[in-house]
Amino acid sequence: MYLKRAFLAMLSAFCLMMVNTTFAQITTTVPTPESHFGFQVGADYKLFNHQQQMDYFQKLDAASDRVLMKEIGKTTLGKPMVVVFISSEDNIKNLEKYRKISEDLARVRVDEATARKYSEEGKAVIWIDGGLHATERAGAQMTPELAYRVATEETSEMKKIREEVIFILMPSMNPDGLNIVESWYKKNLGTPWETTNPPWLYHHFIGHDNNRDWFMNNMPESYHVNEVLYNEWYPQIVYNQHQTSPGWARIFLPPFDNPVNPNIHPGATTGTNFVGTAMANRFALERMPGVISNHTFSMWWNGGMRTVPYFHNMIGILTETGHATPTPRFYDPDSIPKYIRGLGGSKPTDGTHIFYSDPWKGGESHFRDAVDYMITGSLAVLDLAADRKEHYLYNIYSMGKDAIEAKLLENSFAYVIPAEQFDRGEARNLVNILRQGGVEMHKATKSFMANGKQYAAGSYIAYSAQAFRPYLVDLMEKQSYPDLRISPGGPPIPPYDLAGWTLPMQMGVTVDKVMEKFTASTEEIKTREPVTAGKVSGKSGYGYSLTTNENAAIKAINFLLAKGEKVSRLAAKQGDMAAGTFVVEKSGSTDANVSEASKTYGVDFAGLAAKPEGTLKAIKLPKVGLYKTWQANMDEGWTRWLLQDYGFPLDTLHDNDVRTKDLSQYDAIIIPDQRPDGILNGYSFGFMPPEYTGGMGIDGLAAIKNYVAKGGQLITFDEASDFAVDQFGLSLRSTTNGLSPNTFFIPGSLIRTNVDTNHSLAYGVQSEVAASFNQSRAYSRVVKENEGEGGKEPSVKEAPEPPLEIVATYAKDKLLMSGWAMGQEKYIGSKAAVIKAGYGSGSIVLFAFRPQFRGQPRATYKLIFNAIYEGTME
Repeated sequence: MYLKRAFLAMLSAFCLMMVNTTFAQITTTVPTPESHFGFQVGADYKLFNHQQQMDYFQKLDAASDRVLMKEIGKTTLGKPMVVVFISSEDNIKNLEKYRKISEDLARVRVDEATARKYSEEGKAVIWIDGGLHATERAGAQMTPELAYRVATEETSEMKKIREEVIFILMPSMNPDGLNIVESWYKKNLGTPWETTNPPWLYHHFIGHDNNRDWFMNNMPESYHVNEVLYNEWYPQIVYNQHQTSPGWARIFLPPFDNPVNPNIHPGATTGTNFVGTAMANRFALERMPGVISNHTFSMWWNGGMRTVPYFHNMIGILTETGHATPTPRFYDPDSIPKYIRGLGGSKPTDGTHIFYSDPWKGGESHFRDAVDYMITGSLAVLDLAADRKEHYLYNIYSMGKDAIEAKLLENSFAYVIPAEQFDRGEARNLVNILRQGGVEMHKATKSFMANGKQYAAGSYIAYSAQAFRPYLVDLMEKQSYPDLRISPGGPPIPPYDLAGWTLPMQMGVTVDKVMEKFTASTEEIKTREPVTAGKVSGKSGYGYSLTTNENAAIKAINFLLAKGEKVSRLAAKQGDMAAGTFVVEKSGSTDANVSEASKTYGVDFAGLAAKPEGTLKAIKLPKVGLYKTWQANMDEGWTRWLLQDYGFPLDTLHDNDVRTKDLSQYDAIIIPDQRPDGILNGYSFGFMPPEYTGGMGIDGLAAIKNYVAKGGQLITFDEASDFAVDQFGLSLRSTTNGLSPNTFFIPGSLIRTNVDTNHSLAYGVQSEVAASFNQSRAYSRVVKENEGEGGKEPSVKEAPEPPLEIVATYAKDKLLMSGWAMGQEKYIGSKAAVIKAGYGSGSIVLFAFRPQFRGQPRATYKLIFNAIYEGTME
């Protein structure tokens, strides 16, 4: 017995020695962030860049069996995008096992008994990122320390987290922006502009809108992350870090403000509230004040990084943490406001509000404070997930099962996207958008009947009985935003971001909702629908024709123009060829080039035995000048992305370029949506370094006027159209400017718009489209009378037939297609939405809305393209 006890004691001592040795090895071989960067994460006046961040995570991956780094794709500018898996050594070895469990539960691919078993065997999958808005600097800076702590600490809490959680950490979702902002801060450190943001977009194309692309996936960053979230790992909680907090608060976290989107499963809504409350409790117990909830941010909008998860039965966490710059700041405690104000209401700062019960009292504020708050919030989420992992694994299964059984949503059977479409390419794009978001899609292999209608083979079917039904329904159906007011009869409470976004409406795609069950022979689309080669048919003695209906035709034509092919457009309908049809005159290499264009872009060319009899207007590959102020403008970035995507050569025109360049070289100049004062005057002197102040100025305006007067084509979007109206003295007035929100209010909705398809700017456009109206404008023709006689303001009246061409008007009635609108019939009904105005020998094309808004309204793209091509015609 004695020998046995002695042996057991020796064995116990040996095991303890091995544990201590292992811990010592971990703590001595895994580099600390401070040892790598040379300063504490969050130190005053310090930032690291993306390469330094990646170097640290590579070291962490190499040093610890609890860490695995994986590249998921490249950024817009070619930087690697990585995720870092952190868990126990055993879990890291068995990642695929736990990924498959997560997938089977989220997609409801197992029965009830197996789901219960998987919930016990599986691990909670939790996503936390370092943010995507690069000027919200603390997010990407804190991720190395968070990773180090989870991988190395040996507390009971951290051991349980590693045992029960697969932690997916994304160090930064915007590596390009991390470098831009780090470089700008370092360059301006110690100057008056130390805390300013760069005068250019910190995402190459879309800046802050990189958090507005999460169902369209136009950018590679959102595409790659969504692949991980909705087609690979299916995390039960998605935590997206942001800055900054409202007012004097230190961090915003859920519960969110009203309203909530009714398509979201209430389990996701209440689950989000639960996680947010647990986070707030941890902050309170660790004496970290300033936590505010139920403020500004809602659960209505679909399209943000943390909102899309709701429609996938996932919990989406947004935090907005204070202090986004490494420069410290002092908040005078005597200056604390009585209320922290935001959309939907205010919170008193005296500790009497349930959602702001532990106010921050001011004082010194440092960058490290933001890092500490972000790490504490992250650990709160990981700890809760470890404690309740069975709960979260089973609940995502349960919510998916409800969606399949249609317990919460309208019991439609399927959505059918017919093979016959006005624009086949956009129908395919819609299918791929849904697939990228994890929606299960099928393609008919034979014709079938549904709702008494015959559908051809090749039609797409999205059956409603699927786990991600909320996402499918929300993107396919119109939105009806509730009428919320600050007080009865008072001004409306605007939505956080958009009120309506229905994709078939924006993209001009026909989708049929089928209520009754039908049978069809189908094949499941496992990945994405590729572009299928188009057809080249008929005798081509003279050349080829190409319909202008499809957006993809523009890519094909620009490809041919770049190859030197001669292309014209039919000025009027001729036989089966519509006005605007592209005609390619045959030369030596035309056959090969047309064949390549048809194959690459999936468009059909028809041979022309003889030259069409009607008038042909020759076009050339346009050269576009795109105005870009030093006030970083997302609409400029979206426009630049769109033009590059469709193969339009373009130059960026900064203020000095407008003043000094020979503008006659441009077939069209575009001024994107921007305040007129920003266009003309830019940043005021002293606000930014001198080289980035001022707008195009009087000299630039004179150059633009001269360009148009001598035959140039100027194109303006939304608010920039007000600039053109005012500065060019056009006989137009905006019918929406100066209206009270109590009278007229359309925040981010889709408005029915009628298009004059006989106009050359409307070639290939459908007669009715959805205009993306975001507090936009409408125009009415006017003539001025009584030019201020007797000190009176000039009066205006409707001009019967002024020399302006109206290309599109908002509908007379039933204007609201999706979202929310108030006063729309009175103030924009039948008013002009797209206008062509003559000026000298040139023209100005004014859009009262943004026809390219966030790369979503595909049905209005061709209005832009036609205006550009027209600028190339003699």
